[in-house]
Amino acid sequence: MSVAQLALEGELSIFTAALVKERLLAALNGADAVEVDLSRINEIDSAGVQLLVAAKAEAQAQGKNLGLVHHAPAVLEILDLCDLSGYFGDPVLISSRR
Repeated sequence: MSVAQLALEGELSIFTAALVKERLLAALNGADAVEVDLSRINEIDSAGVQLLVAAKAEAQAQGKNLGLVHHAPAVLEILDLCDLSGYFGDPVLISSRR
């Protein structure tokens, strides 16, 4: 099984969504699974979240796996806020606001 490694950095926002989408789809088309490193994401907005959700859905439709790893604090915060950690099924440490 081939696993593509894709490291994203900077903003994952409406301004970068189209370019990141191309990179994610290319990685999915070239491998059985994709591991997306989010450690260098410093900003993520709703468009970035939608992109990650769409990429996960596309991977599932193709019978492939898309995993998120090394979540930056900005990513952890928005996944917690949107209650999406379980959707991605990746091991994350959410800093609880409780």
